[in-house]
Amino acid sequence: MEKYLIVIEKSENNYGAYSPDVLGCVATGETIEETIFNIKEALEFHLEGMAEDGDPLPEPKGLAFYLAQNEPFAEPDDLLTHVEVRSPEAA
Repeated sequence: MEKYLIVIEKSENNYGAYSPDVLGCVATGETIEETIFNIKEALEFHLEGMAEDGDPLPEPKGLAFYLAQNEPFAEPDDLLTHVEVRSPEAA
């Protein structure tokens, strides 16, 4: 299992989530809990597809890495958390 940082954004009608470690993988949900569940599934599916294509899997960097970059990666009102996802090698 790998732990990926996720950013959860509140929009007018729902929530959206992405991982700064896995560009192009996003999910939405009506609640924070549903959004976390959906991004976890989306990340597992995305990483599985990358592995099948022979692409290198992104290493989870964690919050400290992004805070040290001096570049904003999230807005002040965003929620940050980690999700554990199955690594395609462990499947």
